[in-house]
Amino acid sequence: MGMMAKMRSLAPWFIITVGGLFVLFMVLSDSNLSKVIGGRSNNVGEINGKEVTYQEYANLIDRYKQFQVKQTGQEIPESQMEQFRDQVWNNLVNQTLMEQKIKEFGLTVSPEEIKDVLLGPNPPRSVTQYFMDSTGQFNRQAYDAAIYNPQNKEAVLQLEDQVRQQLLQEKLANYINASAFVSDNEIARKFADDNIKMNADYVLVGINTIGDSAISVTDEDIKDYYNRNKEDYKVDEKRTIKYVLFPTVASHGDTTGIKKNLEAIIEKAKKDTSSFKTYVEIYSDKPYSKDTLQLSQIPREAQDLIVDAKPGSFVGPVMANGEFVVYFVSKSIKSKEKLVRASHILVKDEKEAKSIYKELKNGADFAQLAREKSTDPSSAKLGGDLGWFGKGQMVKEFEKAAFSGKIGVIQRPVKSQFGWHIIKVTGKTNKKYVVESIVNKIVPSPTSMDRIYSDATDFQYLANENGFEKEAAALGYKVVETPPFFKDAGFIPGLGSNSSLIHYSFENSVGDVSPVFKFQTGYVVAMVSGITEAGYQPIEEIKSILKNKTTSEKKANAAFNLAKLIRERIGSGNDLNVAKEVYPKAKVASVNNFKPNGIIPGLGREFAFAQKALDMPLNKISDPFKGNKGSFIIRVTSRTEFDSTSYSLQKSTIRTTLLNQKKSSLFLQWIEEIKKEADIVDNRYQFYR
Repeated sequence: MGMMAKMRSLAPWFIITVGGLFVLFMVLSDSNLSKVIGGRSNNVGEINGKEVTYQEYANLIDRYKQFQVKQTGQEIPESQMEQFRDQVWNNLVNQTLMEQKIKEFGLTVSPEEIKDVLLGPNPPRSVTQYFMDSTGQFNRQAYDAAIYNPQNKEAVLQLEDQVRQQLLQEKLANYINASAFVSDNEIARKFADDNIKMNADYVLVGINTIGDSAISVTDEDIKDYYNRNKEDYKVDEKRTIKYVLFPTVASHGDTTGIKKNLEAIIEKAKKDTSSFKTYVEIYSDKPYSKDTLQLSQIPREAQDLIVDAKPGSFVGPVMANGEFVVYFVSKSIKSKEKLVRASHILVKDEKEAKSIYKELKNGADFAQLAREKSTDPSSAKLGGDLGWFGKGQMVKEFEKAAFSGKIGVIQRPVKSQFGWHIIKVTGKTNKKYVVESIVNKIVPSPTSMDRIYSDATDFQYLANENGFEKEAAALGYKVVETPPFFKDAGFIPGLGSNSSLIHYSFENSVGDVSPVFKFQTGYVVAMVSGITEAGYQPIEEIKSILKNKTTSEKKANAAFNLAKLIRERIGSGNDLNVAKEVYPKAKVASVNNFKPNGIIPGLGREFAFAQKALDMPLNKISDPFKGNKGSFIIRVTSRTEFDSTSYSLQKSTIRTTLLNQKKSSLFLQWIEEIKKEADIVDNRYQFYR
């Protein structure tokens, strides 16, 4: 029965690895569910006419989730479910399209082919891994016994179906990749890229050395550049939406409830003989740890409380950084590092600093003056308090004054790069504290989440009835409009990732009000506010971009003309430094040990440079040619010889590597092409928001 269980555990899944694209695939049974629920279709979408029901898609998600847990031992976080569902959908689309193409191409698998795979010398690894002995060797006898055991008939039939699908996938890949070909020239170039090294001297007339004043760009120039490069400015259809965000934030009641709960835990812990670790493991949102901390490592809100705490006492609950913390202070220990706590008043002018210092010496309240006059807003609202800090955390002048000052004594103004500081040291310590902590994040309760969602759904209903912007204004909600975004953008500017809302935006008209969609920051109700049809960006909208491009092109031409003058001046000579006489801003330099792959030390990607260096004779000066950074003249001083013997030995391996790369790339491109041609309807937003 143990072997049978192993066989059955294989049934739902098989793994396909062709070109890095094939994904986990399961044979999906056809569903005849086409009932209407509340007037809405039960289909989440269609793929070239093949309906995908909600139940079918939901089951597929569950199976992928189960597989994920089995593989990683971890559940998928709720925050990643949107992305996970997209991945499942994309895999389903790919797999369905491949199945349709398999039928179209007439690809089949015979029973003999399946038998050869299962009973041949090398059965699938996805199966044999369950028949390994204690030494890690494949136990063929146990495998054959399981295959031929009549009790395993159902599992073997499922296994045969998996093998059939895998063979079909492989045949499809072979069919698509039949045109993949690697020439001898490609192999030789790959060998050269890996093995040949070159040294060269060069002259560079950089594009950036040509001043803007040397270039004149007219409207006609811009128009000409646009017409010559119009395809670069082709854009797909875009949408804009207006939306109201209902943030999912904790209410005052939620915060109070968390605090009271922690207070009750403290009272219970005080009376309990169990270790505090037990309470951390039960009640904390963060794993248990016992830390030795300086005061500067503890939230400011808890610092004074911990300083005053006795060993073995509790501190908190303290609210800081969006969470409540309860500390159990085990003990304090001496540290070699000293900390200082100080307050300051920061002003720009020395005269004002001296005036404030005089007021303080005459008895004025330091905290009050800090709030009124300090230009450091973060500390001013705290009466000038900067909290605890160690050496190296403040500017040098401030640190020196703070660490040398006496507690409670107001120091004369000190100047730093930020201005003039009037400093008052309020504490010094060399202690560290051994603490354990319970951390509870301040998050909205289920009741609050229900209320927020109810507010969003109420607004959605009223916006449909009375108008989106009118109702938002009446209720005092802030309406935000997004910049235009594309269908395949993957996220909505200002909101984040939500493919369902993106699909909604492209499948509805201007003025249509969306259902409620969930984002990490809250619930969103949106209205389609604008549609930009596919086409070309108008010159007027991108004129500044076109002007920059036209300017760069003209500078590149000017640089090339200067390089031509330099080459003429060099003539039959051999001195590249002549370039400086013609154009002082020209760069004359050498580069060593670069390969033909186009990456040149000090220059970056310069494929034209590398190709020219590979092709031209040694110690000859080239004609000018354009590169990415400007125009070059080069002289190759040395180049590794092409090792024909080594090439012959590596040729077959290089061919195989390049062919596999081409096949992988070709198959990926083919998938993308058939997806573009396919009629895919994605209505998941109606079910997942």
